[in-house]
Amino acid sequence: QGSMPLARPAGRIPDGAWTSGFREMTEPWKGAVGCLGVAVFFAMTIGIISWQALEQPPEEWVLRGRAGGVLWERRRGALLLRALPGGRTLAVVAVGSVPAAEPPPPRDRCWQDGGQFCYSWEEDAELRLSLEPPPAPDTECYGVQWTPLRPDIVLKDCFSMANVSWYGGASTRAQRWPLNGAESRAQPFVTGHLGTNPAGYGPLLERYFLGSTGVTVTVAPDVPLFLSLETDRQFCLQTRAGSAAVPLRYLLCLSPDVAAAHRHHRAPRAAGTRSKPPPPALAPRRSPLWRYHGPEGSAAKIKRGLRALAKRLKRHRLQEGVLVLGERGTAILAGADQAPVGRRKRHDPAQAWDPSPLRLAITLSPYAGVASPLFLRSLRDPDAAAFWLSLQPRLGGRAVPLLTPWKGQLSARLNASSEAALGWFLEHARRLRQALGAVYVVIEGAEGDAVLEEALPPPAELAGDRYTAALAAALVTLGNATVISAGARSSHLPLFVRMSPRHADWSHAGLKGLVPSVLHYSLLGYNFFIPDAVGGSLAGDTPGDTELYVRWLQIVTFLPVMSFGTPPWLCCDAWVLNLTRQCIQRHRDFVVPLLLKHSEEWLRSGHPIFRPAWWLSPTDPTAFTVEDEFLIGDEVLVAPITEKGQTWRDVYLPGEGHRWMDTNTARVFDGGTVLRNFSASLAEVPVFVK
Repeated sequence: QGSMPLARPAGRIPDGAWTSGFREMTEPWKGAVGCLGVAVFFAMTIGIISWQALEQPPEEWVLRGRAGGVLWERRRGALLLRALPGGRTLAVVAVGSVPAAEPPPPRDRCWQDGGQFCYSWEEDAELRLSLEPPPAPDTECYGVQWTPLRPDIVLKDCFSMANVSWYGGASTRAQRWPLNGAESRAQPFVTGHLGTNPAGYGPLLERYFLGSTGVTVTVAPDVPLFLSLETDRQFCLQTRAGSAAVPLRYLLCLSPDVAAAHRHHRAPRAAGTRSKPPPPALAPRRSPLWRYHGPEGSAAKIKRGLRALAKRLKRHRLQEGVLVLGERGTAILAGADQAPVGRRKRHDPAQAWDPSPLRLAITLSPYAGVASPLFLRSLRDPDAAAFWLSLQPRLGGRAVPLLTPWKGQLSARLNASSEAALGWFLEHARRLRQALGAVYVVIEGAEGDAVLEEALPPPAELAGDRYTAALAAALVTLGNATVISAGARSSHLPLFVRMSPRHADWSHAGLKGLVPSVLHYSLLGYNFFIPDAVGGSLAGDTPGDTELYVRWLQIVTFLPVMSFGTPPWLCCDAWVLNLTRQCIQRHRDFVVPLLLKHSEEWLRSGHPIFRPAWWLSPTDPTAFTVEDEFLIGDEVLVAPITEKGQTWRDVYLPGEGHRWMDTNTARVFDGGTVLRNFSASLAEVPVFVK
């Protein structure tokens, strides 16, 4: 009986007896239960992993259109733009500053709308993708918008350069084509002066990027944009962290190929232009520009120096040129002490200046030195004080002008958002042009100021690239012989844009970067530009290099305007002077009519005048990286020498099925081929006519 269990009331188990019984029962099985628990844990883990691997694919469609769609790749945390039906990946956009490894859910927050996809990373950012109306039937566009949900979030999308060549964006000191070879830290997307900030962006930029896979990226104009370039890896669009939740918005479009993508991008603007009268004639100039570097100690010395230069040009049979006077010389010759409110001096020394028979270009800028009578008078005049970019006081009082360095002295800058300030500046320019008999007006200092913008936010109406755009829009009233030193949002305006100074050497900051700059300017819509002076205007490693001067001259011959700094009789042998005459004649008789013809096409269609090799070979990977050739329209190919000491080069002839004739020998070659070791002596430049 001692071994029999005690009788218990039915339906009731005493707590103490149960606990003690369980303890006695489980003690021998403790190890087995533990092993069983571990096994169950591992089984559940393996099941979860298997479910994630099998049930959740590494890529997931989030938005599909007719020609392509956008996928989310979980491994890299990236958006993939993929073509249909083949499934070729056209662009990879790596997402930054959000937990990218977290996959979007199968059904997004705007699932009821088949043309949108929405997803939110809680407390970080919200993503919205949408199908947008395309500019052409065979193009498809997707709107991308990131909205930060916290003020400390930096929105950042990086576009891979793997198997994609990218073009557009900003000019740089060492210009590359494509931009895959460029390098730049993240900085404001603002036009800049490369002389004062060589690590910044140059004087010409647009919020437009073109990929060799037929993809375009167009950033919304109101986004405070930062751009970084990582050589051969990626370029990144990002916003600044701050109290205001500013979205990052851009349009992503896909087309059959790179040339079609660019044609479709320009189509809306071209279509809009056709419905309006054409702008004032903007045409290449038959007369070269000669920069004046003579004495500037007084107005009398400047007049004598200009006449002496004109006589030398005539003696060497290089007449019919335009003499370019710098800002300091213009101020001395005209008498710079003029009231900012437009009151004219009783005695204007410029009135005694008889410019005939000279043809002159004068130079102005929207800056005034702090010691100049112009600026000092504005401090005493409350109305004129508003002419300068200023800090507005919080508690009343007068605005404080913002000062920035300009040509070695602290200066105030014209407020391009003020109609009164712009009106005074334009009237000032007109008076000087009339008094000095100038045929060109050159406006320097139109670039933005990235350094100032990073330290002190500018007025909202002039933030980013808006300063350059506002000034350019105002300068149109001066006529079509106006030259501006920067371009942004102004490619549709009838203004010449002056390229930034280049180094007198063979690097990408010198001669080797000239053709990439030509392609960059023309791609962004700025076809009428004035290149830097033949030979480069910044000090280089090899001063007085005859070979460099000649190779530079050969390229400039085929551009809208020929510009000279050092005259050929000062730098080189007599044969170079004779070659200069021949190049000026070739520019006048052959190049100018050709550019006039294609400028009409540009106005009709928006197609660039100076075109890359891939324009005729849009699916040939070889054409995507050709940076030392350019087409004029579809009919002339220029392939200059840009390597020191070379008298030969490989020439890529674009357009399979086309035929090209060498203008030097009349030999004919097939398009879609590469001519190896093509000969070109120092006096020759390879030019082919289709």
